[in-house]
Amino acid sequence: MERAEVLKRVIGILTEAQEIRRAVERGEEGDPPEAEAGVVTHLLNEMLPSISVPADASPQQVARHVAEALGPALHTMVAGFSLAFTSLAMAHDAGRTDVSSIEVLQELALEVEAGTYDDGA
Repeated sequence: MERAEVLKRVIGILTEAQEIRRAVERGEEGDPPEAEAGVVTHLLNEMLPSISVPADASPQQVARHVAEALGPALHTMVAGFSLAFTSLAMAHDAGRTDVSSIEVLQELALEVEAGTYDDGA
């Protein structure tokens, strides 16, 4: 999965989590906070590669296969969450009251779509 797609999915998870939280705070019926876990599970299932190891692999070989397969995907996910957190923190620290956190995430998604973060996050 490409970096931009991962970043957009991370932004989607954070946006959906906020919507779930706001609905709960308003006392609305609907998805409980646990629904967020389903969104995260879906992301992980899409992003993490399948791992095949030989049946006779040693524990060290299994660990190496897992690390080599998962490392890049986990790095990209962590970078995505870090970028989103930093964007939200910067808006907060700047005292921005003219935009909501969802609007900050939407702006970040537009920047990602425009290729702003293609060379690294």
